[in-house]
Amino acid sequence: MSQPTPASSGSQQPRTRLGILLSGRGSNFLAIARAIANCSLAGVEIAVVLSNVAGAPGLAAARELNLPTECFVSRGRLRAEHDADVIACLRQHRVDLVCLAGYMRLLSPGFIAAFPDRILNIHPSLLPAFPGLDAQMQAFEYGCTVAGCTVHFVDEHLDHGVIVLQRTVPVLDDDDAHTLAARILEQEHLAYPEAIARVVSGRYRIEGRRFVAHAAQIS
Repeated sequence: MSQPTPASSGSQQPRTRLGILLSGRGSNFLAIARAIANCSLAGVEIAVVLSNVAGAPGLAAARELNLPTECFVSRGRLRAEHDADVIACLRQHRVDLVCLAGYMRLLSPGFIAAFPDRILNIHPSLLPAFPGLDAQMQAFEYGCTVAGCTVHFVDEHLDHGVIVLQRTVPVLDDDDAHTLAARILEQEHLAYPEAIARVVSGRYRIEGRRFVAHAAQIS
């Protein structure tokens, strides 16, 4: 599996450039931006924030942070044509790693091939359990006692790629699907920056479906 060029701590070294794709409020995007700002996620920068929804609140939030933004409305367009525009934009902004942050659209095979092993997604369940929509509700209705979130590489299948990091959340006796979702989201905001740091470090290997950190990365 190919890896993004590891970021260096040297001030003259190039940073890993992130392309953030979102469709809604962008809370995970903002968590990534905060982690970069407070230096808990070092050696990276946000190159562009892109949405398929013109009125996405996440785009407005990115503009408030003076980040480059782009919008390619997907409604009514063929998937391959829309994705071709997105790919061209990401390349124009010299994106090294694509991060899906509430991007409510399946990627075409051409998109995945354009950024092999360089697309991350976060999902609000402990994959492979409960892929797809309403994962928190699925976990609650199934009667799980533990839920959580997963950051994974994106491949050709829904919520399927190699897992980079997972965080667990207990399902409390007085939970409902909404309170559970809120607590999972808190863990998403921690998990995504940590997973990005693991990937951009380059200090890992893939064995089958396992993401194996090199010894120097383990704290």
